[in-house]
Amino acid sequence: MKRRVLVLCTGNSCRSQMAEALWEQLGEGKWDSESAGSHPSGYVHHLAIEVMKEIGLDISTHRSQSVNEFQNESFDLVITVCDNAKESCPVFPGGTETLHWPFDDPADATGTDEEKLSVFRRVRDEIRSTIQNYLSNKG
Repeated sequence: MKRRVLVLCTGNSCRSQMAEALWEQLGEGKWDSESAGSHPSGYVHHLAIEVMKEIGLDISTHRSQSVNEFQNESFDLVITVCDNAKESCPVFPGGTETLHWPFDDPADATGTDEEKLSVFRRVRDEIRSTIQNYLSNKG
């Protein structure tokens, strides 16, 4: 039976979207992943889409979702990836483990497009590394 993970952020446009796709890949079929926002932005950031394509993951069809869509569902693991989501994280039934993994918001990056892409890549790689570490220890 697959385990389920929900990744929460405020806007559900960057970090949680990248984490959802990375978890699907790294979970090797053992996990179903979802992502949502406490205040969804209504879009997936174009630079998040771009840096995920660089590693062979297409999130262009993902949509920004509200955490309310998942209130009646059970998850094995709920992860907040920003401090705002941690503060407003709802309680999920079914013996859920909740973890807080704060990552910088790449949408706040400034500078040239290349400088912004660099921040998105760094955050993507930090998320991937954190998920890999979790799965190798608790998998």
